[in-house]
Amino acid sequence: MLRTFLLSSSLLLVCFLSVTAQEPPPAGQANPVKPTPESQAHAKKIWGYDCALCHGEKGDGKGDVADSMKLTLRDYTKPDSLKDMTDSQMFDIIVKGKGQMPGEEGRAKPDDVWNLVIYIRSMSKKG
Repeated sequence: MLRTFLLSSSLLLVCFLSVTAQEPPPAGQANPVKPTPESQAHAKKIWGYDCALCHGEKGDGKGDVADSMKLTLRDYTKPDSLKDMTDSQMFDIIVKGKGQMPGEEGRAKPDDVWNLVIYIRSMSKKG
């Protein structure tokens, strides 16, 4: 029942996304956002609403939806999990989506996405 609810909620969320396009950052662009305690608290809130269902609250890839759909996701708590990925690549994946992950295009402001990139990178530094 929880699985059905989560899947239905996720699908409804995707259906209601607006079609406003965001320009992807130029390849290799450095993150233009400087984190603040407030921006990172907001990024954590976004993570909790939009990302944790699949990626897990801690970013370990063990969220309820990932488990029920048998998805194998990257473990962001491991220091080397993002070593070969630039911030602009992460931005692009968050905005456009990848594989079964829907993008946040039209929903998330660019600064929120950049702050989310910083928040995701910080997951491997906690502990």
